[in-house]
Amino acid sequence: MSRNDSERDPTDGPVSGETVRHGTGVNSTRAFPTNGYPSNLDPFVLFERFYIDPDDGFPMHAHRGFEIVSYMLDGGMEHEDSLGVTHTAREGDAMRITTGSGIEHSEFPADGEACNGLQLWVNLPRERKNVDAAYDDAVSTELPTVEHEGTTVTTVVGDGSPLSLQTPMEYLDVEVDDAWTWTGREDWSGFVYGVSGEGTVDGNSFGEGDVLPMTETASVEFETEGTLRVVVVSGLPHDEPIQQRGPFVL
Repeated sequence: MSRNDSERDPTDGPVSGETVRHGTGVNSTRAFPTNGYPSNLDPFVLFERFYIDPDDGFPMHAHRGFEIVSYMLDGGMEHEDSLGVTHTAREGDAMRITTGSGIEHSEFPADGEACNGLQLWVNLPRERKNVDAAYDDAVSTELPTVEHEGTTVTTVVGDGSPLSLQTPMEYLDVEVDDAWTWTGREDWSGFVYGVSGEGTVDGNSFGEGDVLPMTETASVEFETEGTLRVVVVSGLPHDEPIQQRGPFVL
């Protein structure tokens, strides 16, 4: 199977995310692409944790050719777009934008307070690049959450979530209090990203801002003596080049 990223499997171990400063003054911790992992992860274009101060944000700007999943960790973020949608997402809420043939949107912190969250860009397959732009959101209570032997798993995208994308994928928010094993789907690729806490991933030290890229998803073992919060994202590759040009994915 062809890949547009480096050949890598979970045995290569985690890498550290890197700070990215956007032109609007917003700081992010980017998982990929970075100097440490200078590739996309088909079908994923990029992933980062953003931190928006009260006086900063992203004014109205254009996107096309991919889908966006924003998931709030703390505070609120006001979204407005060219479809006429206005919405404020708060802690535990998620939004999905299909940029398709083109959309404009803005993102600013709500209530005059800072916010932070996670943003994922998912490539659209070639035959769907020009689909109509679309928007959807889900509040935290709509996202399925299950507990099993000290581990809490919230499905942001996947079985039971009201949010779906043009690409088959799964997006899990996981809090591990002891040990947990995740098993991916055959022929999918993905990554693990550290949100908070410390522990190990397949025996390797892992904490906030760390990322484990996986070009072939497999079983991953998590262990912690405290609480380790991670997101685990996986999806079906398109086996097509990802051509990112700033806010556009061609």
